[in-house]
Amino acid sequence: MKRICLHGPESTGKSTLATRLAAHFACEVVPEYGRAYCEGHGTDIGMAELVHIGQAQDAMNCAAAARAAELGSPLVLFDTDPLITEVWAQMMFGVSDPWFASFDGYADLYLLLDIDLPFVDDGLRVYAQAEDRRHFFNLCKAELEARGVHYALVRGKGEARFKAALDAIRNGFP
Repeated sequence: MKRICLHGPESTGKSTLATRLAAHFACEVVPEYGRAYCEGHGTDIGMAELVHIGQAQDAMNCAAAARAAELGSPLVLFDTDPLITEVWAQMMFGVSDPWFASFDGYADLYLLLDIDLPFVDDGLRVYAQAEDRRHFFNLCKAELEARGVHYALVRGKGEARFKAALDAIRNGFP
């Protein structure tokens, strides 16, 4: 069973792509806990809330992976994981909590989504300016590289993005 995590800045189509991939592969996708948390509590959050979000996401991802393994599913998709929550901490505060450094429950493959889609403000998103999006993307990529995890860059719009993700999944496992 392979664990695939979508990774990248806000408004890069992670949730949309995760849903499409889950339908294509007939597998479970774990939704983004941080989004639900911010919808219920607002976006004025501190480091303690980010740690909570990361820990809750990890617990959800682990539970889904266990279910997938039990059912014999070949894949499970994570809309996100604590690595992106750590990047959020870096974006918001310039540092992250030590809990993030201790996280090692990596997915088998990360799909790093490029910022080549237009920014869509949905009321929860924060970093709309081009330079902020580029910085966020660079932090996302740097986090994956610093952790030494396996990842593939996914670009394109619409069907091209979906096909790029499929190709990365088919060819992207070490």
